[in-house]
Amino acid sequence: MKNIILGGFILLSSYLATAQGPPITADKPIMLGGKSFTTKTLIEYRQTERGSVLYAPVMLHYLPTANSLVALHVPFTIYDLQDQSGNGLADLKIMGKYQFYRKDGTGKTWRMVAKTLQTLPTGKEIDVMDISTGKYAGYYGIVSGIETLKYGISTEVGYNWMPDGTLDEMRAKLGFGLPLLKPQYPNKQLNLYFEYSSHWLHERNWYQLLYAQGIQYARKNITFDLAVQLPLVQEIDDNRALNYSVFLGTRYTF
Repeated sequence: MKNIILGGFILLSSYLATAQGPPITADKPIMLGGKSFTTKTLIEYRQTERGSVLYAPVMLHYLPTANSLVALHVPFTIYDLQDQSGNGLADLKIMGKYQFYRKDGTGKTWRMVAKTLQTLPTGKEIDVMDISTGKYAGYYGIVSGIETLKYGISTEVGYNWMPDGTLDEMRAKLGFGLPLLKPQYPNKQLNLYFEYSSHWLHERNWYQLLYAQGIQYARKNITFDLAVQLPLVQEIDDNRALNYSVFLGTRYTF
């Protein structure tokens, strides 16, 4: 009987983990099985007062175990700014995640993950946050989330440290996911996302609060994402202010 109950909780936990896809501009602490790969991209078109940037990363995520993840992001960019324009390789990123807390209950799961993102200065120094700075940076944060069959909530708090630059940043994110379809097998989802991100660059005395509205369609092991991000609060140099960003992404897990 104990084995049956344990098996039931394992199946429920796995079902909840696939009840909603990952957030679009935010992150999620839930991981889907060890020894699995995910290939993905999330293309961003960013329009600012300084000009426009297109960011297209190729990302490979691998889960060595059910509670750990390593990833490599190889991004390319095209930029047309007031002071320069061009294209090429942006800053490479290496990510690591470790799930250190997990609590499953009836119809819900709660998990927490330690996360690091190391940015390598392979891109040109065009001084565009999170895209191509030409400087090393290390991000360290905690991602947490609760997910049920009716909704998902994710949070992230962390600090991005750039020892040779002025883009040190305190970062916080909050995301809400709302499934529009009843759970079904084979997996078929249509999800709405409401995502907020806060960015405080204290060395430059900049602050941004951004809001993203997104929609996601998932079928079996492939996912498609679309989101529009707009500024809610901007205390930043006028020529660097964000007008909007558009995100278009897909991911495939095998």
